Amino acid sequence: MNPKLIINFKTYKQATGQKAIKIAKKADKIDSEVDIILCPQPTNIKEIYTKTDLNIYSQHIDPIKPGSNTGHILPLSIKKAGATGTLLNHSEKNMTLKKIENANQLAKKHGLKTVICANNIKTIKAASNLNPDYVAIEPPELIGGDVSVTSADPQIITEAVEVSEVPVLCGAGVSNNEDFQKALELGAKGVLVASAITKSKKPKKAIKKIIGEN
Repeated sequence: MNPKLIINFKTYKQATGQKAIKIAKKADKIDSEVDIILCPQPTNIKEIYTKTDLNIYSQHIDPIKPGSNTGHILPLSIKKAGATGTLLNHSEKNMTLKKIENANQLAKKHGLKTVICANNIKTIKAASNLNPDYVAIEPPELIGGDVSVTSADPQIITEAVEVSEVPVLCGAGVSNNEDFQKALELGAKGVLVASAITKSKKPKKAIKKIIGEN
């Protein structure tokens, strides 16, 4: 299994609209054994799908079927737009365990891979029992900061790996190759990164800095 780098565009101005497309195109030009996965806003999925060869995950889906669900994100729509997977339960978009379970099942029905995010070991264990493709441990107090989870709380990564039934990813504060390599050494199969790449004036260089490419 190749290590994963999931880039969460969130709703940063620097990763919105055509700026998101520009980041995606730069990421697509990087030749690496690391699997680069993009998580843009739903409005950008279709265009990024048509203009790159990278896997695209939605930042969220709702556990709904086609019908009267104004304002929700339909798993089928995400699939038809070109996404191959989705995040679930990010700390900025929390869900109840039942909704996570239902969304995970719907995603699987449509052939979407799932990454269930969690902020503690108890939730990691419960999430992994739902059989997603990955779980991701992200201490919320470190998200968007300058200190990586790999140095601030490495034990939470090893504990997540120990209790999880599925591969573990980690995120929060990851910004360089040292953080990335440390995550792998601790047993994670990849990392989630947002601001270190999307807010960078040179996102391609920022990606290479993390994955260790010249």
